[in-house]
Amino acid sequence: MVVEGIPKSIITDDQITANPNRAIEDDNNLEKGEILDEDDSSATSKPVVHQSHPLENSRTFWFDTPTAKSKQASWGSSMRPIYTFSTVEEFWSIYNNVHHPGKLVVGADFYCFKHKIEPKWEDPICANGGKWTANYQRGKSDTSWLYTLLARIGEQFDHGEENARKAGGAASVRRERRRDFLF
Repeated sequence: MVVEGIPKSIITDDQITANPNRAIEDDNNLEKGEILDEDDSSATSKPVVHQSHPLENSRTFWFDTPTAKSKQASWGSSMRPIYTFSTVEEFWSIYNNVHHPGKLVVGADFYCFKHKIEPKWEDPICANGGKWTANYQRGKSDTSWLYTLLARIGEQFDHGEENARKAGGAASVRRERRRDFLF
């Protein structure tokens, strides 16, 4: 089948842009219309530079397991720091490799606090603060947890007293619901 009346696309030399990752030493070595080979020795490739994106404040993920809570001598003694991150890339490498709150067992608590602040009211930064709570149906709230984390690490909570912005957040998994807390 032949389609008549449709003009063919014509590409001029002015419309062709050079690959920004290639440097050609001598344009005169190529004949008009010749395509540079990938293995051509007249081209050198620039190394790929991976730039990290630092956060304003380092943060630490904490986890409190329900099995250890029943055996603990005092509240909070079973909380363990998981990992401290200080760049966007480190955050995503952790977040993408841990269970999200919707997959945690009943009684588990998952925290994200500024580095060197323990998720306890006994910590001096948290002692005079307050908390904001949101309840969700269990298993239906992983997106809200992610958005809360992104806002927290992106320093988007800028209202209130200075101490209120310093602490962190928690996801607490309970029998019929999950609670998100901001400290």
